[in-house]
Amino acid sequence: MKQFCLFALVLVFHSKGWAQNSGYWQQKVDYKMDVVVDAKNYQYKGKQTLLYSNNSPDTLKRVFFHLYNNAFQPGSEMDARLQNIADPDRRMITKTKIGDKEIKQSRIAKLKPSEIGYLKVSNLKQDGLETQNKEVGTILEVTLAKPLLPNTTTSFTLDFDGQVPVQIRRSGRNNVEGVEFSMSQWYPKIAEFDFEGWHADPYIAREFHGVWGDFDVKITIDKDYVLGGSGCLQNNNEIGKGYQDPGVIVSYPKKNKYLTWHFVAPNVHDFTWAADKNYLHDIVQMPSGTKLHFLYKNNPKIIDNWKKAQTETALLMEFYNKTVGEYPYKQYSVIQGGDGGMEYAMCTLILGEGSYEGLIGVIAHEMAHSWFQHLLATNESKHGWMDEGFTSFLEDLGMNEIATKKVDNPHAGSYKGYFFMVDSGKELPQSTHADRFDFNQIYSITSYSKGAVFLAQLGYLIGRDNLMKTIKRYYSDFKFKHPTPNDFKRTAERISGANLDWYLTDWTQTTNTIDYGIKNAEAQENNTLVTLERVGRMPMPIDLTVYYKNGEKESFYIPLRMMSFIKGNPHPETKRTVLNDWAWAYPTYNLVISKPLDSIEKIIIDESGLLADVKKENNIFPKPLVEQK
Repeated sequence: MKQFCLFALVLVFHSKGWAQNSGYWQQKVDYKMDVVVDAKNYQYKGKQTLLYSNNSPDTLKRVFFHLYNNAFQPGSEMDARLQNIADPDRRMITKTKIGDKEIKQSRIAKLKPSEIGYLKVSNLKQDGLETQNKEVGTILEVTLAKPLLPNTTTSFTLDFDGQVPVQIRRSGRNNVEGVEFSMSQWYPKIAEFDFEGWHADPYIAREFHGVWGDFDVKITIDKDYVLGGSGCLQNNNEIGKGYQDPGVIVSYPKKNKYLTWHFVAPNVHDFTWAADKNYLHDIVQMPSGTKLHFLYKNNPKIIDNWKKAQTETALLMEFYNKTVGEYPYKQYSVIQGGDGGMEYAMCTLILGEGSYEGLIGVIAHEMAHSWFQHLLATNESKHGWMDEGFTSFLEDLGMNEIATKKVDNPHAGSYKGYFFMVDSGKELPQSTHADRFDFNQIYSITSYSKGAVFLAQLGYLIGRDNLMKTIKRYYSDFKFKHPTPNDFKRTAERISGANLDWYLTDWTQTTNTIDYGIKNAEAQENNTLVTLERVGRMPMPIDLTVYYKNGEKESFYIPLRMMSFIKGNPHPETKRTVLNDWAWAYPTYNLVISKPLDSIEKIIIDESGLLADVKKENNIFPKPLVEQK
């Protein structure tokens, strides 16, 4: 029985209607690829046909292709970066100890000709006409045979030869757990062109950005291999060998040395696959209609973990569907492979031999990317925090949802990472291009931790209900598109009514920090005069909680003037007083509590912990005792 990945027509109509109403446009490309794999030599040959639609208002005279495999060659930009960054990715280096000194060396620099990766394009034609091409590292510059006018479509045909590199980063062969083929970023991929222009970034080990389109891919390989990846398999009955629906037993003809696997992936911006002769394959049917596929090595040490993970993966997908919006594809595959955990269209490649907690944690993160990156396709190189940060936020919620013991703030780890980065003095703005960070660690914290805090703290600003409504509306409005930071900010403004431009600017384009403190509290007849101070540069509204010695408590809310917004009471069971707003330019703020000072046990700024205040010790009155060292 064939599986087809089809979308409801309403999705197509929704996308077109949105574009017409707003003036938004995006390019489209449909790929057809026929690939033959020489598994013995880890090489492959392919033919590619691309139907490329120029929906922009520009006439294009050039296009660009990514040739990611070329990064895995001595002397490449990726190799050079490894040799010059202060904290190279440990997966990509070797360490040698000479005396007391540890020498780090790039693994790419040591690759032999039979171990490197390469991708060579030939016979590239546009509508049957020869083009002029120039290979520049991991980019192919193509001068068109004829200009491509706005709102027209052209066809490209090309041949390509590839060699699968030794597994170093994401794509490769024979990874640390013995998976033979991890085929990510493996084919000539046309670069994205949008309202900002071409995004033909060299591959230096960071993220990617792609054009939406339909993929029709045929992969011919030795019959002993089992494949999985993006798309839905169209020829189950020809493949067999465990890759059939439960209860259907099909065998392949013994006389055939090769099998052709035919996958179709509609409306995605990438295509990935993995192959191994020793894969087990399980299927879990979701109530929504999606099938979860699990492909993992037949290793007795990991089978129990992979079996157990299937139930919780299904629970996580249900939670993500409910929290963000329905996953629209007919399949999602969790595949053992790669070099850690990495998201791809309709699948993830992950390592599978660690602890169960590690396995389900990586699945929770990578599957969450299906929403934040593979359906809301931000430019990861420029806005990695929208991809990794929003994904980490959703992962935290999901893991808390399936946990036996729930916590009040599942994002506490992200806050901790952000505070560590601030203390390091090495922070760069989130708007820094992913390739420009001086330290891998700072890039990671900026994207993952600070990105997750952006959302969690937005809940502090506009209220949790408004935050969750914003996330759903953002998904509804921008799925299958390339949203920008301003798109998300405007969605939050429409939902809440708050002005949030200052928040997007300060948090993502600067390294301004939040630091509010209780400067003083003094008796004033039968009242208490409290003086607050803004120490940090970044403005914020203030939630203040007062505990009394008789066991009672009440809260005070100080709106931020530039927000033009009053947040709902996050704890309706507690009496709350809304005070006059605090304008950013004033460094201090006075408020009066109509209770005597000696009746107060303590006063706290932001009891929720959602305010990313970098100096917590001045948020409490009286100041807590500091242990003597």
